[in-house]
Amino acid sequence: MLPIILCSIIAAAICIERFWTLRTEQIVPKNLLAQVWGWIRNNELDGRRIKELKAGSPLGQILAAGISNHRRGREQMKEAIEEVANHVVHEMERYLNALGTVAAITPLLGLLGTVIGMIKVFTAIRLEGTGNAAVLAGGISEALITTAAGLTVAIPSLFFYRYFQRRVDELVITMEQEALKLVEVLNSDRNAERADKTEPRIRLEPVPNGTGP
Repeated sequence: MLPIILCSIIAAAICIERFWTLRTEQIVPKNLLAQVWGWIRNNELDGRRIKELKAGSPLGQILAAGISNHRRGREQMKEAIEEVANHVVHEMERYLNALGTVAAITPLLGLLGTVIGMIKVFTAIRLEGTGNAAVLAGGISEALITTAAGLTVAIPSLFFYRYFQRRVDELVITMEQEALKLVEVLNSDRNAERADKTEPRIRLEPVPNGTGP
C-alpha cells in the first residue's frame, strides 16, 4: 500500500501543477500577435521588447525567434521557430510521462499486493487448516484492498494523462497558427519592400515638337 499511496501523491501533484501551467492565458495570451504587429508598425520593437516577449509566454518565445530571424529569409525563419517550438513543447509535456507511468504501474502494484496477501492466506490455511472461516475471509479481503487501491489511483491518472496530452496538442496547434501568421505577414512586407526598391522608374522625356509638312 505504501508505494500506491506514494504514486497517488505524485499523480495529484502533477495534475495540480499541469492544470496551473497549461492555462490558455499562460501559454497563448490573447491578442499577443496583434500587439507584436502594432510594435512592428510603430517601430517600437527593440531589444527590450523582444526580451519581454521571450519572458512573457511560450508563444512569445516562438514569435520572438521568428522576429529575430526574419531578415534571413522565410526558410531560416521557419527553422528558428521550429527549434524554439520543440523546446516549448518539451516543457509543456513535462511530467506527463511520469503521470502515464503512475497510471501504468499502480494496477500492477495492487495486483502484486493481492498476490502476496493470497500467499499469506494459503500459508495460514496450511498451518491452521480451514476451520476458521472468519480469519480466511479477513485475509482475502485485506489482500484485495491493494488491487482496489491501485485501480483507484490508476483510473484518474490515466484520464488526466490523456486529457493533458490533448490539451498540449490543442495549444501547439494554436501556437503553430499564430507563428504561421507572423511568418506570412513579415515575409509579405519584406517582399513589398524589395519590390519598392527594385521597381524601375519611368523617365518622362519631353516630346519634341513635330515638324510641319
